[in-house]
Amino acid sequence: MPGRINWPDLLFGLFLCVVAAIVLVATRKLSFGNPTEMGPGFMPRVLAIGAAGFGLVFALRSLAIGGEGIETPKLRPILGILAAVAVFALLTVKAGLAVAAFATVIVAGLASRETRLGETAIFAVALSAGAVILFVLLLDLPVPVWPRF
Repeated sequence: MPGRINWPDLLFGLFLCVVAAIVLVATRKLSFGNPTEMGPGFMPRVLAIGAAGFGLVFALRSLAIGGEGIETPKLRPILGILAAVAVFALLTVKAGLAVAAFATVIVAGLASRETRLGETAIFAVALSAGAVILFVLLLDLPVPVWPRF
């Protein structure tokens, strides 16, 4: 059916453009800098421009003939990822980076019905070791690796 507008996509695209415009206005007085010497306004503006670009893509796609809409959000993945972020935030200082990273991957794995616990545990061990190597050993960040007793 020609001329049909996909309203959810159009509204989502316009929402992204409005949020990007608000960020650009809010950061207008911050120094931008350049990619080698970033100012405080560099990343917010770059991300806002990216969000505006995605918003335009969604808005224009909503006007295309026969365009398919975005899928209705599912609650399980959203709650699983939010829970994983909360687990990491709550465990990092008290339980240490290794335990927090491991628990985060396990909780994030629960966001999908297709996840297998054994595979997720192997990935969690690898990611936890990688996080400790990167952040504690290579970058020398003052993050505890193991729980504090």
